[in-house]
Formats: sequence, structure tokens, C-alpha cells
Amino acid sequence: MESLNHDIAPTKYWHTLDDGRVQCDLCPRACKMHAGQRGLCFVRANQDGAVVSTTYGRSSGYCIDPVEKKPLNHFLPGSPILSFGTAGCNLACKFCQNWDISKSRETHTLTDRAMPDAIARAAKELNCRSVAYTYNDPVIFHEYAIDTAQACKALGIKSVAVTAGYICEKPREEFFSHMDAANVDLKAFTEDFYYKITGAHLQPILETLEYIKKETSVWLELTTLLIPGKNDSDKELNEMTQWVVEHLGSDVPMHFTAFHPEWKMMDIGSTPQSTLTRAREIALKNGVHHAYTGNVHDKSGESTYCSSCHNILIGRDWYVLSDWNLDEHGRCQYCQHPLAGVIEDKPGTWGSRRQRVNIGDYARSVV
Repeated sequence: MESLNHDIAPTKYWHTLDDGRVQCDLCPRACKMHAGQRGLCFVRANQDGAVVSTTYGRSSGYCIDPVEKKPLNHFLPGSPILSFGTAGCNLACKFCQNWDISKSRETHTLTDRAMPDAIARAAKELNCRSVAYTYNDPVIFHEYAIDTAQACKALGIKSVAVTAGYICEKPREEFFSHMDAANVDLKAFTEDFYYKITGAHLQPILETLEYIKKETSVWLELTTLLIPGKNDSDKELNEMTQWVVEHLGSDVPMHFTAFHPEWKMMDIGSTPQSTLTRAREIALKNGVHHAYTGNVHDKSGESTYCSSCHNILIGRDWYVLSDWNLDEHGRCQYCQHPLAGVIEDKPGTWGSRRQRVNIGDYARSVV
């Protein structure tokens, strides 16, 4: 894609209304904008009668993370992943853990600039197996993420979307056709929670999940941040995990992670570890083969077990791998049952490091 002037880039999912406004058709919000207005995400705007992206090629920063931090436990375990995001978001979660990025209305937070080819080159030279579009939702930097994914693919680098999945049908098809893996936030399993706490709706998320699982080859994992008294009841966890097994299958991993007071929900305490353990037990009871706890130190809840013989396959302590009981074909060494996922013959050795990257060092061809 050729940017119009540095950060401004054209988009294609929009149409003009009879009253002269333009409607963004990227996500179910369908923001309708007069000239000069921006959508709720703050990234997409009406410029001269067309919807443009205003953050193309700019990021709040680039870091190498362990892939398990996304979290992805069944996608190239132990490998480093180059991660970046932009600013803004198309949800309005009151509990956002990255609110300084996702709720930003100041483009000066986007201090790093890089075109897709520079990001791909950086990932290659830094020995990253994949690039993650994360920190804020890549749905809103749709064009930038897709162009980067294409540049990465040309160099043998895989692409990972960390997203809430709030996207319309056509852009969803295009977006996920360029992704190799996705971790989707299934934030709750009630419309009431989605509407009151995230400003969105549940059904489009479920449609995205079913699309990814049934219509693509994208490796899928789910994450639910459990907030005390909001989305952590046995009833809701039962309904959620039963839906996952019925509609997505038993092999889709589920991550139950701990909430810590943040943004507009400072009045709620952190999630007890017992809640995460209870959620994991409910998921396993309902047929989920791989359920994990996160944001807490819980080696048993972080590790991967064979769904057939129940022996440990991959041991984890935070993001550091320990046990590795898989053969060169990704099968259990004890019973030969295959482990679902994108598993290589040997684990990566990146560990728990987080390394900041100066992307400008790899921007030789950027003008």
C-alpha cells in the first residue's frame, strides 16, 4: 500500500451515506462520520469524503516477547515473537490493561515509525519466528497489519493476531487470510457484560471464532480475563466452555487469566488464583483438552498435558519451558497421541526475556 502522507493511508471498507457522511464498514460499530470526524477507535477518520487510516506505519513500540506471552501455548513453543501495536481501539473495555495505548487520543504516543518491509526484515534478522499484531487491536490497523503480514510471509515469518475479534464479515475474511495464528479475547459469555463493560456485543465475537475455526487454517487460542463478580460465575464458565467444545472443538486451548485493577475498574480486587483454578477445572470437565491459568505463578496450570494419557508434555514456569515430552512429530512420547497446534521437533529457547527493538535500525528502504 502507498501511504498518502506518512501516517495517512486509504481504506476500502466504507461507503457514503445519503446525508453526505461516510460509514466505516470495518467493524460492527459502523461509525458514521462527518468531514473531519474520527470513529470511536480514533484511528479511522473521514478525510475529504473517504475513510482513511491515520496511523499507518507508526507504532507505540516494538519488543521481542516469548510467544507464550500472547498467550499462545501451542504455536511454536519457546520461540521469540516480534510484537507491536499502534494506538486506539474499537472496544471500550473499562478494565483495559493497555489503556495508555488502546485509549490513546494522542498520536505522539506513536514514537516509532516503520514500513512493513522494515518490520519483516527486523524479525528475520533478530531470528523471530513470527510477528504479533498486539497491545491494541489489529482490527483497527487492518491495512498496516495485512501489508506487514505479506512482507513477513515473503521472508518466511509467520503472523499472529491478538484481537477481540470485533470485525465485519468481508474485512474479517481478508484479515485472517493473512494470519497464521490468533489469540482471541472471549471477554465473557453474556451480552450484558459485552454491552455494559466493553461497549460491544457478544454475537459478532462468536461469529468470528466460528469463522476462524471452520473456514481458515489459522491456529486459534482463546483468552478470558476473569473479573471477580463480573464474568467468573460457575454458570457462565460452564456455558462458555460448553459452547467452545460444541462449536470450536475440544482442541482449542483456553487461557483463564487474572484481572488486576486498572483503568476504570480500580474498585475491584485482583482475581484470586482459586478462581483461575476453578475455571480451568470447569473447562477440563466440560471437554476442553487444554485449559491454562495466566497472570499468576502456577506451573501446573501453565503446563501442557496429553489429552489421552494425561502425562505432562510441555512444562512451563511463567514463560520458561522445562519438560518437553514430545517426539519429532509433535506426539506424546508416552502414548503417541498427537498434540494439537503448530509444534516443531524441538522447543525454542527464548525463555521469559523481553527485548526492546529500535525498528529504525532495520528501515533502510523506508522513505
